[in-house]
Amino acid sequence: MIQEGQVVLFNFPETGQTSKKLRPALVIRKLPGVFDDWLICMISSQLSQRIPDFDEAINKEDDDFPKSGLKMPSLVRAGRLAVVERKTLQGAIGEINEKRLAMIKDRLSEWIKST
Repeated sequence: MIQEGQVVLFNFPETGQTSKKLRPALVIRKLPGVFDDWLICMISSQLSQRIPDFDEAINKEDDDFPKSGLKMPSLVRAGRLAVVERKTLQGAIGEINEKRLAMIKDRLSEWIKST
């Protein structure tokens, strides 16, 4: 069963939509309605691509790193969002803590509301 805060595997399309790459993604929230659609956010090991005050770094020293299922320090890329059907998610490999998930949701919400 997929839940908010889980790290799952997903074939994320490249920006140009020409290819896909299996990579971890963070489950942000289930969309309302009758469909089993979820908002997810790409996770990348390319730490140099971090957007300050927007992306969230998960480092080996963090309390929730061991439970995340990630193999190396990574970024939750807040600007790389997708809405996908549950059946396209290839299973959970871990999870982040509730505090970190809430912070990511807050950043996304503030960004959407900003002018």
